Amino acid sequence: MSDILNCVIIGSGPAGYTAAIYAARAGMNPVLYTGMEPGGQLMITTDVENYPGYPDGIMGPAMMDHFQKQAERFGTEVRYEMITKVDFSGPVHKIYPEGGAEVQAHTVVISTGASAKWLGLESEQRLMNKGVSACAVCDGFFYKGMDVAVVGAGDTAAEEASYLAKLCPTVHMLVRRDEMRASKIMQKRVLNTKNIIVHWNTETDEILGKEEVEGVRVVNNKTGEKTEIPIKGFFTAIGHKPNTGIFKDWLEMDKAGYLINVPDSAKTKIPGVFVSGDAQDNIYRQAVTAAGTGCMAALDAERYLTEQEII
Repeated sequence: MSDILNCVIIGSGPAGYTAAIYAARAGMNPVLYTGMEPGGQLMITTDVENYPGYPDGIMGPAMMDHFQKQAERFGTEVRYEMITKVDFSGPVHKIYPEGGAEVQAHTVVISTGASAKWLGLESEQRLMNKGVSACAVCDGFFYKGMDVAVVGAGDTAAEEASYLAKLCPTVHMLVRRDEMRASKIMQKRVLNTKNIIVHWNTETDEILGKEEVEGVRVVNNKTGEKTEIPIKGFFTAIGHKPNTGIFKDWLEMDKAGYLINVPDSAKTKIPGVFVSGDAQDNIYRQAVTAAGTGCMAALDAERYLTEQEII
């Protein structure tokens, strides 16, 4: 039984590293697999100013480096590998690193996160963190007093536009069709907010600017007419995709692929398997909430190992 790990953590964002810190301090000797994007979405975030404990703010990559060093300080083993398959059929869980041998564990904490969906424009990637963002709550403050645009038509886009409207003189909402997919109450909120301008039947042709966002060129998909709108911030709000594909045969998910946890816990329907962070949170999607659920997952895993008399 000595070759069976007490705890494997899949994913290395705020949730994964926080789970590792708590698991390591509890003597669980966790092994954390970073996945393809060590540090998660924070690695493509510049200034983080809304995480407690950093009064002057911190760069996203530096913050994740701090998280990792803290986890390693207490004995977490970090492996820079991706997990490609899992088998949760037995009491001992099996995971399969890319190109590696089967790994067995008594508990598994899933913290694989979610990835923002992008439009696929070259300018979008080039101006990432230079005016282009996928999170108004994270980055909206940096554009206070500036005109911005939000692309999307669902509840997320409506919420982002409403949030930004409290900070920015004008919010241009770019909607591809002649109607929104957002709930009626969110649509009403948007349409009743005077400084939100909704551009119907509008698609993004190009984000303008060399070193930072200076505007957006849009095209009316009914008339073909192109227009340039001066802005300083461009917010993509067309959804997120949870990185949960390898768990689809084992765990419950909602229609979008977010993992479903047992209420008021990090537990899943499979004993010994726990979920945290944006892999199960399609509402808040903040570093601080992800870290909180990482803590919950580690505490639930510790209780499970104690009840099973494994530690």
